[in-house]
Amino acid sequence: MDVLAKGFTNPTQRILALRDAIYDATPTVEADRAELVTASYKETEGLPIILRRSKAVEKILTEIPIAIRDHELIVGSLTVGVHGCQIYPEYSFDWVEKEFDTMATRMADPFEIPKDTAKRLHNAFLYWPGKTTSDLATSYMSQPCLDAQSNGVFTVGNYYFNGVGHVCVDYGKVLREGFSGIIQEAEAQKAKLSGASPEDIKKRDFYNAVIITYKAAIAYAHRYADLCEQLAAQESDQTRQDELRKIAANCRRVPEYPARTWWEALQSFWFVQLILQIESSGHSISPGRFDQYMYPYLEQDTTISHDFAQELLDNVWIKFNDLNKTRDAISDQAFAGYAIFQNIQCGGQDEDGVDATNPLSYMMIDAAAHVAMAAPSFSIRYSNRTPDEFLYRACELVRLGLGYPAMYNDEVIIPAMMNRGIPLKDARNYCIIGCVEPQVPHKTEGWHDAAFFNIAKVLDITLHNGRNGQIQLGPKTGEMKDFKNLSDLVQAYKTQMEYFVKLLVEADNAVDYAHAERAPLPFESALVDDCLGRGKSMQEGGAIYNFTGPQAFGVADNGDSFMAIQKHVFEKGEVTMEELQAAMDHNFGYPDETGKLATWFGQGCCAAGESSALKDLDERQIYEAVKRILSTKGSIDINELQKNLQGTSTTPTAPTAEVSGDMGRYQQIKRIMENTTWFGNDDDVVDIITREAGQIYAREVQKYKNPRGGQFQAGCYPVSANVLFGKDVAPLPDGRLAWTPLADGVSPRAGCDTNGPTAAVMSVAKLEHETFSNGTLYNQKFNPAALAGDEGLKRFAALCRAYFDNKGMHVQFNVIDKATLVEAQKNPEQHKDLVVRVAGYSAQFISLAKEVQDNIIDRTEFEF
Repeated sequence: MDVLAKGFTNPTQRILALRDAIYDATPTVEADRAELVTASYKETEGLPIILRRSKAVEKILTEIPIAIRDHELIVGSLTVGVHGCQIYPEYSFDWVEKEFDTMATRMADPFEIPKDTAKRLHNAFLYWPGKTTSDLATSYMSQPCLDAQSNGVFTVGNYYFNGVGHVCVDYGKVLREGFSGIIQEAEAQKAKLSGASPEDIKKRDFYNAVIITYKAAIAYAHRYADLCEQLAAQESDQTRQDELRKIAANCRRVPEYPARTWWEALQSFWFVQLILQIESSGHSISPGRFDQYMYPYLEQDTTISHDFAQELLDNVWIKFNDLNKTRDAISDQAFAGYAIFQNIQCGGQDEDGVDATNPLSYMMIDAAAHVAMAAPSFSIRYSNRTPDEFLYRACELVRLGLGYPAMYNDEVIIPAMMNRGIPLKDARNYCIIGCVEPQVPHKTEGWHDAAFFNIAKVLDITLHNGRNGQIQLGPKTGEMKDFKNLSDLVQAYKTQMEYFVKLLVEADNAVDYAHAERAPLPFESALVDDCLGRGKSMQEGGAIYNFTGPQAFGVADNGDSFMAIQKHVFEKGEVTMEELQAAMDHNFGYPDETGKLATWFGQGCCAAGESSALKDLDERQIYEAVKRILSTKGSIDINELQKNLQGTSTTPTAPTAEVSGDMGRYQQIKRIMENTTWFGNDDDVVDIITREAGQIYAREVQKYKNPRGGQFQAGCYPVSANVLFGKDVAPLPDGRLAWTPLADGVSPRAGCDTNGPTAAVMSVAKLEHETFSNGTLYNQKFNPAALAGDEGLKRFAALCRAYFDNKGMHVQFNVIDKATLVEAQKNPEQHKDLVVRVAGYSAQFISLAKEVQDNIIDRTEFEF
């Protein structure tokens, strides 16, 4: 009989109805915000940018249409339609217009754009050419910087075409003081200005912007109070009528004034979360340590029952899922699953090192089980003081197969943050942002997720003497045949890494400057220390801690490639470097249906038959062209590209007899290279090589500074970009074929961790996660039977403790069998509630592009 497992109660009918409404909704683009921000900008020409931004937010909050969903108890929605999205043309807009006819049918995260909406957006967009943050950022980038992006080495598209987000603001301050308290603080700071300092001019404008913005935010909440009262007057059901009147009273009180009850506190919290999304299109706006700042309001509310307190919390969980965002077609492949990465945590220790788990921590676990949807990104903090009960309860939630909670190790993250100059008390209070990124809450402009950096592509370029196909993209560091030992190859890899990281920093800093000059955020800034004290926005350096965090992926691919070369070329001599290069350039004797290798290396040997090549080559050409143009302009006319490609000849060159005769040898070389002990099996030799492959990147990144006076810090996590950017990487020495997915995060390559889950976590724990202070991501997948019963729960908890005791930073799990995933691919309409872990987030499985689904299916499925 199970004694550790407590099980979970069922959600209420209200929660089920709210959940079904989101699953049944068709994500749709709305034009209201785009029209209002455009009208405001036209009205404020000539004003300082910080005042233009505040006036724009004021116009949006006082005029945008609002709605209240049936049954909900916490109100405030980004769109009138359920699960819809707004458009933010001040960041970029070209890509939206070019996708008017294709966004509804694209590979990842489709959205409907009604004809009338498209017309309204088109008219708004006429104002914006040359005025966006992306336009300004592009003007700051050199041609080599743009070339590196268009050739798949890295992308800064996240902030290039969107807002930044990636912040945890001071929700607790709003609960304690209300928006009226923020206004009073801004007024007091403004009153201190003497005018003696030239900085006082800009500080005055900043404080005025904050005051304008927060008065508008109060008016926005009051609009919901008015609407609730109107609906209550029309409501025939007495119970719902009473609910609406109570919600109206809550919105009259909060967030203008301090919260007094649990319901008021939740409503106040939600208005903050929502307005942050309205002000900027940035994702990963994360509530952070929710159980710490919210629990006092639950504890002191003696009038509320536990069940109703839980239902209110479940309502907030539902609201996270109503928020939505669209990106361009290529970026949405990297962020597949309608993800906006609102990371919320519980557990861990307080600033004095005492375990901070409280009753709300357990209620959050219950809320995640009740709602069972992709959002929010739910995480727990683990330390050597974590109660067994709490860890078992978290593991029990993992067993439900939803992909959360993700687990983070205080014993690694706190020292990693201190290594970046953060004091101990602040480091102990860290929260998680977005996917896996640690930061000090409401004191940090972390710029996490600042770029995807493809270190496997850097190895690919290194193996071709700085070339990407026929383009000399990086410095010349030697042909493969010139490398006489692994040290020679690693030194060339370091040289290429230095070159491309420098270009990455240039791109990130260009975008950073653009946001400071064209998109400062007064609402967000007033809730981050010490913007009010310093009199400037976060974007201008107002936060106490300032970082820029670009993340790498491809660590396991590079480590395994180095290991395979060391063993089979330099130690055993089974293959020469010349033979290995020839085999790789011919895709190890396997067909390349894109035809790209033949173009790159002048060979026809690995082309596929004409019928399949025609279809796939067109798709590849579209992908390449779209990505190249997006890296410089932010938009692409896909319809025009398709017309231009109709007459393109894709007939492959027939292989010569000599080349055909080599196919067997190339395939044999693949088998030889694959006969290697891979990363993920607790082998010190390959694990240390893999660690160095990643550390070369991390050490190079941390040399640089950003415009806000802060430091660059590396991360290692892919979102789902390991699939997308695998399309840019030619064959690798580990036997990987061209254009296939790369390893995700710090995880071993799919199917290569064959010695069981404990060996896998021991390998990952050796990667020196402390250097990746912007976060690392480790995925494991278990067969549900392996975790069943008390014994399964004990083994699972022991595995987590072993990983963390050996200095692992983060781990997350999918607990689902392969057959279920394959069945959901075949019959998606029967699996709308299937939620899986993708990378640093969970997503509705059927909403993912097939290639991302395939990547999840292919992950190693462990048993004990």
